Amino acid sequence: MAEVFETGVAGLGAELDGPVATLVLDRPARRNAMTLAMWQGLPGVLERLAAVPAVRVLLVTGAERTFCAGADIAELSEVYADPARADAYHAQNVAAEEALAAFPHPTVAVVHGACVGGGCQLAVACDLRFAAHDARFGITPAKLGVVYPAVPTVRLAGLVGPARAKYLLFSGELVTAERAERFGLVDEVLPATELDGRAAEFARLLAKRSPQSIGAVKAALAVPPQEAAAAVAPWERASRAAPDVREGLAAFLERREPRF
Repeated sequence: MAEVFETGVAGLGAELDGPVATLVLDRPARRNAMTLAMWQGLPGVLERLAAVPAVRVLLVTGAERTFCAGADIAELSEVYADPARADAYHAQNVAAEEALAAFPHPTVAVVHGACVGGGCQLAVACDLRFAAHDARFGITPAKLGVVYPAVPTVRLAGLVGPARAKYLLFSGELVTAERAERFGLVDEVLPATELDGRAAEFARLLAKRSPQSIGAVKAALAVPPQEAAAAVAPWERASRAAPDVREGLAAFLERREPRF
């Protein structure tokens, strides 16, 4: 039975269910659009979730079968009335994205409905993305005259390649979940009725895998290729003495599930 995790941030909800934490973008009246307070509060919520000893996986989703319609445009219009406020807004926006990308456990975006603008930015910052057939993806700054920050631009290009990143960012058009999967933006596409169950099942699978192995992968892929060996080196050294390898090998030989 899931228990409520109090985030203390309006518009952000969370639940804990054994090793699986779920972060919910929760402003359904505005299609879960992100406010400045949500961007500001997200890093602290993620830090607290990461500190829960039982947590091994984080699902990120939206309330009432919509992932996120992006930034709250009414608020954004006020922010852009002052260049200094616009600078501060984007700094908070990027800090939230970076905090999600740096979460120490696997993160999976579970996408129903609209995944647009800042919502797509958050989904791209997750390790993996599972989507319903009805999901739509788009990044729309070019429709608003907004300059998309460098960090999410480069992250998107690293995921889908420069040409497809340009397609999405130049046009601002929405693409279907199936097309997003062909782009490499989505990892699995499922019927809407099956998505949440599949995501929960996959999260529990990940929770059974070695945190040491997963941590090393995240460390290697979080830096430029020339820095990957140095990033993985501490994990390799720790693995020589940590119990994960011994348990994994023993479980294989004994034909049982490992208990990491």
